[in-house]
Amino acid sequence: MNRWNTFLLAGALLGLAACQSRSPEAESAAAAPECPPRPAPYTLRHPGWVAGASLYEVNIRQYTPEGTFRAFERHLPRLDSMGVGILWLMPVHPIGREKRKGRLGSYYSVQDYRAVNPEMGTLDDLRHLVQEAHKRDMRVILDWVANHTSWDNPLVQQHPDWFTRDARGRLVPPVADWQDVVDLNFERPELRRYMTESMAYWVREADVDGFRCDVAGLVPTAFWNDTRRELEKIKPVFMLAEWDELHDPPFLKPGEFDPRTGLLEQAFDATYALRLHYLLDSVARGQQPPAALDAYQAAERRRYPAGTLLMNFTSSHDVNTWAGTEYERLGANALPMAVLAATLPGIPMVYSGQEAGLKKRLAFFDKDPISWNGYPLQGFYTSLLQLKKRSPALRNGDACARFERLPSPASTYAFGRSQGPARVLVAVNLGAELQEVALPAGWAGQYHDVFADQAYSLAPGAVLPVEPHGYRVLELRPVGAN
Repeated sequence: MNRWNTFLLAGALLGLAACQSRSPEAESAAAAPECPPRPAPYTLRHPGWVAGASLYEVNIRQYTPEGTFRAFERHLPRLDSMGVGILWLMPVHPIGREKRKGRLGSYYSVQDYRAVNPEMGTLDDLRHLVQEAHKRDMRVILDWVANHTSWDNPLVQQHPDWFTRDARGRLVPPVADWQDVVDLNFERPELRRYMTESMAYWVREADVDGFRCDVAGLVPTAFWNDTRRELEKIKPVFMLAEWDELHDPPFLKPGEFDPRTGLLEQAFDATYALRLHYLLDSVARGQQPPAALDAYQAAERRRYPAGTLLMNFTSSHDVNTWAGTEYERLGANALPMAVLAATLPGIPMVYSGQEAGLKKRLAFFDKDPISWNGYPLQGFYTSLLQLKKRSPALRNGDACARFERLPSPASTYAFGRSQGPARVLVAVNLGAELQEVALPAGWAGQYHDVFADQAYSLAPGAVLPVEPHGYRVLELRPVGAN
């Protein structure tokens, strides 16, 4: 289904480093900066392993010629070395055949919530994949489609009252274009219990570490809150909602749905940073200046308390297929925008094939393997994700971390992030000419140039040159760090 054109991916706006920005000088002057506690009803606490994590979305069907768990498993050492913390597997369930789109159908047309798609392998294969990921200190979350099922899901016959029907009693899709699925009615308590138990099944049986939840805002928040509590009785989990809490999806009529769903209060660790995604696209094409990011961040700080997370990204399965590759959308600024997505506050996500410089739209309903081409951007993403993993300045959900916007030429965007003695400086140049970013004296010091992999000294009042359509990332490591 054309999920990108008919559905607003979700996410909404994270308070980018929700504390007021302060310079390193002001930071050092504050003997014990106070971190604002998360106010009620934002009671959720993230698992400890989320702090330095980045997400990686796995399209099992297209990842290898085999399209299986076992074949993908061979990539775990590479992804581990790249710095990936959380593997997000697109839906692993059998796919419906009735009204199927394409030859293989959509992952999101679920035929059986408690089974594995045989095209990908067996339950034991999935268990083995999770075990091997855990050995490398990576977590695994499953894509979960609670809002709708395939037309031939046995639940349709077993529990016909669990489904939404029109005035004539006919099953209906949740959205007109999604003709291969039918809508579930979450007013039924029995359905809620079944769905919670099904999610718990995968945590118990496959030891998965959480879920990415499809169109989460179309499912009652109370269900997600209850389910999160049940899952936590088994093990700590990470929950990512596909939604935007501040904007109605375009397929809903005005006033049809209250967008302030409170998904981040108790149920979800993160939602999509969709507004940032659209803004990066617009800035990359010159439709808005880089300074437009300032208004975005101000809106984030007003809306969300410190510690909430949004997922930053430049591509995903929906974006790649329906909106185009990052090279179609971002052009010469594809890599600078990837740098921003990885270093602005939020939890970054990389989609399958981005490290290959993938320049084709992957088919959604048919086999279309990724061409890896020797992984030309493996080093680029390794530099970003390993920095995210090790630097306290970039830690996810840290209310004490500081963000400071740095003055820079109109075609550039520059900022610094700090936590105690740890600092990271970022500057991107989206224009066609060399630019120099004049750095405040408080950011002087001995840095490591992350991409050049060499020492870089910044004297007080120094300028940082940034090549056209380029980027600079400098890390000031604490004394004694490797």
